[in-house]
Amino acid sequence: KNLPVTHCILNTEGHELYGKLSEFINNKNTIHINKGSFGISPSKIIELSEASAAVIDAAKALHTKPERIAKTLSFLVNAEPILIVIAGNRKIDNAKYKNEFHKKAMMIPFNEVEKYIGHAPGGVCPFGIKESVKVYLDNSLKEYTTVFPACGSSESAIELTIPELEKT
Repeated sequence: KNLPVTHCILNTEGHELYGKLSEFINNKNTIHINKGSFGISPSKIIELSEASAAVIDAAKALHTKPERIAKTLSFLVNAEPILIVIAGNRKIDNAKYKNEFHKKAMMIPFNEVEKYIGHAPGGVCPFGIKESVKVYLDNSLKEYTTVFPACGSSESAIELTIPELEKT
């Protein structure tokens, strides 16, 4: 059963990464995101030996269950980009999406994702994104103590608690 989408933060304006995520992976500094004290230590970033854009591939590479992969989906609502982060074994419930956003679900075309979001498909995550992107977390994520979103590329991930993910 798909659970309703809830907004993780009220205002995502100012959500900006200092520099590109890939520049920080081997850096000893902390990646800071505007709007609060949340930072991602590069030591927490998991570099994968191969691309893992698909949930099943990411789960296999991370030695975890597919449902613990935090799948980040990109949509357009009234020409504005949004991200919905959902458990890897779940799908968007179109009726609930339409009830929440008053529009039919329309994913951003593959070749336009990076332009709207700031990350290419396979590496889309709820942090280090363009200022105007609103992020929603699905209640399905609350079933797990930690989840693994991508970390800016299809060859990286990070394990975060749900409270850490809500702060991003």
